[in-house]
Amino acid sequence: MRYFIELAYKGTAYNGWQKQNNALGVQQVIEEALSMVLRIPIEIMGSSRTDTGVHAEQQYAHFDFEEIRDTKSLVHKLNGVTPYDIAIKRIFVVPDDTNSRFIATHRRYEYRICRNKNPFLQHMAYTTQAEVDLIKMNAAAALLLKHVDFESFSKIHTNVNNFRCSISEAKWEETGDMLIFSIQSNRFLRGMVRALVGTLLEVGKGKRSVAEFEELILAKNRKKAGAQAPAEGLFLVEVGYPAELLPVT
Repeated sequence: MRYFIELAYKGTAYNGWQKQNNALGVQQVIEEALSMVLRIPIEIMGSSRTDTGVHAEQQYAHFDFEEIRDTKSLVHKLNGVTPYDIAIKRIFVVPDDTNSRFIATHRRYEYRICRNKNPFLQHMAYTTQAEVDLIKMNAAAALLLKHVDFESFSKIHTNVNNFRCSISEAKWEETGDMLIFSIQSNRFLRGMVRALVGTLLEVGKGKRSVAEFEELILAKNRKKAGAQAPAEGLFLVEVGYPAELLPVT
C-alpha cells in the first residue's frame, strides 16, 4: 500500500531535504525513523526539495508498506524518535500509483524579512533595516505572472528540461516588523525564490527599476540577476493536491 506522510521541519541543522552521501538531509532522518519503527528499510520521495537551511511548514512525501492499522499511533511513535526540529503531522493511504512530487498541483513559498533584531526569530527570518519601496517591489513582482521562463533566476548547471513555471501569485505584504513575500507556482527552479527575493530587494532599494526587472526576466541570464537572499528567511508553506486525494480533517 502507498501512504502519504505530512510533516514540518526547521531546516537550520540540515543540508536541505534531499538525502546525500556526505551530509544530513531531512529525507534521511525520516527514512531512518520509519525504518526503525516499522522494522523494515523504508525509502520516501518528497513533494519538493528544499535547500540547505530552508524550512517547511508543510511538506509531503510518500512511501510503500503493508497495511497500517493505526496511522495515528505511527505518527505518535515517529514523533518520539525524530529530533525536535522535525514534526510528523499525519499519515494516510493514497492510491498505489500516487506520486507526491508529480501529482502536486502547486507549491507556495514565503520569504520572511524582519525589520528589527528579534532574538526569537534567529535562523527563522532574514533581518535587515534597509529602507525599501514596497510599491515598486510589488509592481515588479506582478510582472512574474506575465512570464513563464525564469532561467534568469535558476541556479546554473542545474539538470532540468526547461525553465518554465506557471506563477499564480507573487506579492509583498508588510505586517508589523515583518515583510513577507508570498509566491505560488506549479513548480520552482533550484534557488529561484531566493534569487527573486534578492533581485526584488534591489528594486526596493532603488538599485534596479521595475522596467529593468522585466528586462532581466527576458534576458534569461542568471548572471544579470541579484544575489540570493539568505536561506533562513525561506519557508515552504503549502503543497497543493487534488481535493479528492486528501482526507477530510
